[in-house]
Amino acid sequence: MPRLRTRVRPEAEAPPAAVDTTARRYENRLLLILFLAFGFVFFDRQALPFLAPFISKDIHLSNTELGTLSGVLALTWALSGLVAGRLSDKLGRRKPILIAAVVLFSCFSAAGGLMTGFLGLLVARALMGVAEGAVLPLAQSLMVEASRESRRGLNMGLLQGSSAGLMGGILAPLAVVWLAELHGWRTALLVTIVPGLLIAVWIAKSVREVPPRVQVAAADAEAVPETTAAPRPSVREVLRHRNIVLCMAVACCYLTWFIVIVTFTPTYLLTVKGFSPGTMSGVMTCLGVGWVLWGFLTPAVSDRIGRKPTMIGFSVTAALCPLAVVYVTDPVMLGLVIVLTYTGLGCFTLFMATIPAETVPRGALATALGLVMGVGELAGGFLAPMIAGHASDVWGLQTAMFISAGGAVGVVLLSLGLRETAPRVLRRRAERAAVAVGSGAAVAGAAE
Repeated sequence: MPRLRTRVRPEAEAPPAAVDTTARRYENRLLLILFLAFGFVFFDRQALPFLAPFISKDIHLSNTELGTLSGVLALTWALSGLVAGRLSDKLGRRKPILIAAVVLFSCFSAAGGLMTGFLGLLVARALMGVAEGAVLPLAQSLMVEASRESRRGLNMGLLQGSSAGLMGGILAPLAVVWLAELHGWRTALLVTIVPGLLIAVWIAKSVREVPPRVQVAAADAEAVPETTAAPRPSVREVLRHRNIVLCMAVACCYLTWFIVIVTFTPTYLLTVKGFSPGTMSGVMTCLGVGWVLWGFLTPAVSDRIGRKPTMIGFSVTAALCPLAVVYVTDPVMLGLVIVLTYTGLGCFTLFMATIPAETVPRGALATALGLVMGVGELAGGFLAPMIAGHASDVWGLQTAMFISAGGAVGVVLLSLGLRETAPRVLRRRAERAAVAVGSGAAVAGAAE
């Protein structure tokens, strides 16, 4: 089995206070780097739905074709996530794969601006999905190792939820619609290559394969710090965990909720509700505001009250969001309701990263994340938008919104079967159980 020997840096031998300071600084720096990296993944992914009305003027796209463009990216994203997660666990290397993925998705995103037909766009989106699919499982596995237990949920929420919301939900509709109106949709896609290449350079310079916190733990244990020292659990062993199977099913439903609403809402607002491009952009920006807000609040709340109740409560609210798109007519009121009900993106961090990370051993972490993301993208990201697109061509675009709401309802039902994994909640339960046992022993002793 391949091994990666890790040299213990000087800080591993430093005083505890200095080690803690170094680890905290690296944790914050890594969070910023990965925040931007995954944020631009979603900036590029979300650019096409926002540009669809402009692209259709040059290349006529039916709702079915628009759904197919979204679906093919999800398909290759899913397959890539499955392969990249398992590969990185086997090799014990994540940084080189992450750098290559960031460079390639930036190039393929820009290549979409050079295409002249539906097939060209389809190929560009497929290749872009191959590159983007590797980013999340690698980024989250790096982040969870560098995070303190008290900030695990918050860090993972900021990385996955808030970054995608800020870059893909707020900046993307504002930036790409503005560029498309001034310079055309092709220019809006071509410029997406620049930030990705800059982030890849930053990753190469600043990201460590093994964070200071793990290096110090290895040194304290006087063990050979090898990322592949322990046997790697097989995929079958990973799937024996009930939480992993449930998270995979949840991912299918939640990806349906998310991909369908972000793919078809811009076209729905323009063609059915008659909003102007500027008004549509403003409403879609409200999706981004809710995405950023709930992206870090939801995981932070789950650190305190538990993963399971958070998943249930916030998913009930999320089911209302696509229904609001259909039934709320005033754009200002619609934007407000969207901000308050777009809570599902915060749950993404829980079922796609935090719960799996707290369920499986470290050696299977990227594999578990890749499985959850991959299966979810295959069903919810690939099949759902194509089905919703076809249904919308037959019964109207409001059908897509009802399909989206149904996905959130499915999440609520599945979340009832999750096992709690939040460390703080589990400690409280253990303390209460210990108190109860102690009280029972005292009563029994008194009775004797």
